[in-house]
Amino acid sequence: MTIDAAPERDTDTEFDPARRDDFPARAEAGRVARRAVPRSSHAGWSPPNDRPDPVALLEEQAVTRVPELVPLRYARMLVSPFTFYRGAALIMASDLAGTPASGLRAQICGDAHLSNFGVFATPERALIFDINDFDETLPGPWEWDVKRLAASFEVAGRHRGFTPKERRRVVLEAVAAYRERMRRAAESGVLEAWYDRLDAERMEEWIREERAANRVSGKQVKRTASALAKARTRDSVRAFTKLVEVGGGGMRIRSEPPLVVAIEDLGLEPGTGEQVEAWMQRMLREYRSTLPLERHPIEEFRYVHLARKVVGVGSVGTRAWIVLLRGRDDADPLILQAKQAEASVLERFLAPSRYENHGERVVRGQRLMQAASDVFLGWQRILAPDGVERDFYLRQLNDWKGSADIEVMLPRGAELYARACGETLARAHARAGDRVAIAAYLGGSDRFDQAIAEFAVDYADQNERDCGAFRAAVASGRLVAADLG
Repeated sequence: MTIDAAPERDTDTEFDPARRDDFPARAEAGRVARRAVPRSSHAGWSPPNDRPDPVALLEEQAVTRVPELVPLRYARMLVSPFTFYRGAALIMASDLAGTPASGLRAQICGDAHLSNFGVFATPERALIFDINDFDETLPGPWEWDVKRLAASFEVAGRHRGFTPKERRRVVLEAVAAYRERMRRAAESGVLEAWYDRLDAERMEEWIREERAANRVSGKQVKRTASALAKARTRDSVRAFTKLVEVGGGGMRIRSEPPLVVAIEDLGLEPGTGEQVEAWMQRMLREYRSTLPLERHPIEEFRYVHLARKVVGVGSVGTRAWIVLLRGRDDADPLILQAKQAEASVLERFLAPSRYENHGERVVRGQRLMQAASDVFLGWQRILAPDGVERDFYLRQLNDWKGSADIEVMLPRGAELYARACGETLARAHARAGDRVAIAAYLGGSDRFDQAIAEFAVDYADQNERDCGAFRAAVASGRLVAADLG
């Protein structure tokens, strides 16, 4: 359903069901949406008779990817239903397109599963918790992000062996945190809502409060403190020591195939490596115009070396490069990542992006949704040496980054993490949508929370069925997966 406050609306007001300075009208739009699409309608999931073959959707994605890396993507997805879920954003987008939606829109992440949240440094060198992956970002129904996040906790809880009751508590924590934070944002002053963020100090305070109430163990407190301390060490210098070797010829990125392969080790035709390096240097020069500062530190660095890198699960096979730059001397390095940006998986189900360049789509969405973004975040479209024009976005490879390890997550810790993710997603949607209308739609009861928890259970069942079909496709030879050893 769509609620129009005026006969015409330009792209700058696409998220607004009413004039932005008319707060009562915005709240009424949310209540109208709730009457048209009840919160209980979001409960449950059952596949339609004409549901696309999930394996075929994965095969479609492989067409534009680096062929020799596609088996590695499949191998990573084979590890568990949770890793399959991470790589199945297109499958879920296809399914979400048939679910109820309030008609209220926001800039959405498009792949808001629990592993796409984490800590990183702001330009002011504060450590904050936020969404950290925007490859699929696009304007769309805010409910899609909430459903993907909630289902990810149900899937991860099954992977960890949580009981159904424990899993439900975790999922309800995520959704309740989203709803409650959105309602607080709607009631806050404008600037308070826009600048709100979750920093590391608040996360540490949370865990201490839980410990004081005997709801978590001392071990969990230490684990959280250790994880945050570790994240603070993950800067360019640490990346440098892990990825770079220094010899008689100067600094070079160390090859660790197939995950990291230096340009000279890719087996390219003679002269092609030099062309690729020249192409990357041109990209670095031209992407400067998309960076946010008039005077930017990128100007003080020079190009040194290049390597191809495999990233993530769902992104494996897209072209991703790491670029070594040198500042004052060898002790002053910077490592950037240049990652290919393709059309969002949401675009076949929603209106296409207003941005012709998909790198710009990613960066614009990230800047809108994140509380603070990397100063090196920018984009470029460039003609590659193979004659194909592609879109890229660039950012720092590591800047105090850290994420949750689900392999050691316990139920109570998962609840705390779910709260952090739910609140963070609400903050992002509050900036990138109409927080007043969404809050009015959600209301003060837990009706929406319960509905989404039911959806998460049913969709986790579907994910397991899809994972089984995927494994059968690999076993039959329809898909080829790499041997991870």
